[in-house]
Amino acid sequence: MRAASMLNVPAILAIYRFEMARFWRTALQSIVAPVISTSLYFVVFGAAIGARMQTIDGVAYGAFIVPGLIMLSLLTQSVSNAAFGIYFPRFAGTIYELLSAPISPFEVVLGYVGAAATKSIIIGLIILATASLFVPLHIEHPIWMVFFLLLTALTFSLFGFVIGLWADGFEKLQLVPLLIVTPLTFLGGSFYSIDMLPPFWRAVSLFNPVVYLVSGFRWAFFGKGDVAVGVSIVATFAFLALCLGLVTYIFRTGYRLKS
Repeated sequence: MRAASMLNVPAILAIYRFEMARFWRTALQSIVAPVISTSLYFVVFGAAIGARMQTIDGVAYGAFIVPGLIMLSLLTQSVSNAAFGIYFPRFAGTIYELLSAPISPFEVVLGYVGAAATKSIIIGLIILATASLFVPLHIEHPIWMVFFLLLTALTFSLFGFVIGLWADGFEKLQLVPLLIVTPLTFLGGSFYSIDMLPPFWRAVSLFNPVVYLVSGFRWAFFGKGDVAVGVSIVATFAFLALCLGLVTYIFRTGYRLKS
């Protein structure tokens, strides 16, 4: 692939539109399923737990779990969409057409990651709208909320892109989202505050990178988080830099691009 001095916008848009078209073709699975899941979370957590746990840090429990619900879907959808988007051309053999096209690695990443991030942001906003039907919501820092939403979607779409290049089978494609990302999100304070944990387990939780994402996102909603918002921003940018470094390494070495 060539090293382009200027962006090949038509090529980027072609990849982006193709991936978005696939998203809309599977709207029932892509959009309706997250809405149903969100409703079930509110029925289970809001009714069963919320009745016994009225507030956390002065925030009604039903509203408290909204940022965690959005982050749970945002992380899993970003990773899954980006991973499948780049893995399928490798599986079908059409990756060779992409490799021989006049498009740079950076443009390939822009197309696939941009589409994956867009999909997860759409789902995140739909979940936010669904949550507002169950509990009254007031977003204290809306600009920061959008910032965390965009940055998290972009970061984990890049992470998913790396997984899609690393995986050599559909089993591995689902391995990281199901066995790593989802458990880390549940244990990252999505449905509780880590300050509620005993000191030892709170210290252990601080090694979970998702804690910083959830905390920063929750701060944007309520002005309160488990860690300082500055630390959340730094941690997110650090993970973004790591993913960018991995993608750069993969394209420079050609690691598994053709397998």
